[in-house]
Amino acid sequence: MEFQVLGSEAAGPTLRLDHEEFAYAGKFVMSSTGKSIVREADQLLGAVAFSEDSTDPTTVRLRYVTVRESRRGEGVGPRLLRFTADALAGAYDTVDIAVNNPMAYEACYRAGFVYTGEQTGIAELRMVYRPGERESDRYRSGFERFRERDLPPAHEAVCDRHADGDPPAVVDVPA
Repeated sequence: MEFQVLGSEAAGPTLRLDHEEFAYAGKFVMSSTGKSIVREADQLLGAVAFSEDSTDPTTVRLRYVTVRESRRGEGVGPRLLRFTADALAGAYDTVDIAVNNPMAYEACYRAGFVYTGEQTGIAELRMVYRPGERESDRYRSGFERFRERDLPPAHEAVCDRHADGDPPAVVDVPA
C-alpha cells in the first residue's frame, strides 16, 4: 500500500470518488480541505479530508474518512488515519477528530487517538492524536457514551465487545 498526503487545504487538492464505493464521496470534491490517500496497485482504497481549526491555528481536524466499501474491515482506515495524523503532527500542536459511531471510535483508537471526554454539539466524541496514551477507563467511557444512544445492532456489538476491554494496540505508522 502506498500512503500520500496530496496537499493542505491551501493547496486545494480534490478527489472524485465513486459514491457507490465511498461514503462521503461528495466531501472530497471540495478544494477547501487537505487530503491524504492510500492506494494499492493504482486503486484508491481510502481518503481523509482535513483542515485547520477555524478557532485555533495550532489544531488540525480530520474531517472525513472514507474507505472503499470492498476493503472495509481490513485495517485500511486505522493505517490511513495513523499515517495522516503522524504526517500532520509535525506542523500542528493538536490533531483531532470527532466520531459519531463505535466503529469509527475503535478505528481511531487503533490509529493512536484517545477520547478527550468531550462531546461536540452534534453528538460526536472528540478524540486527539496521542499514540502513547492507552488508558482503559477512558477508552471504555467512550463506548458508554455511545450506549446512551439508540444504536443499530452492529454498533451495539462493537460496544459489547469492548465493554470490559483494554484499548487495542496502535497500528504502526505506514512507511
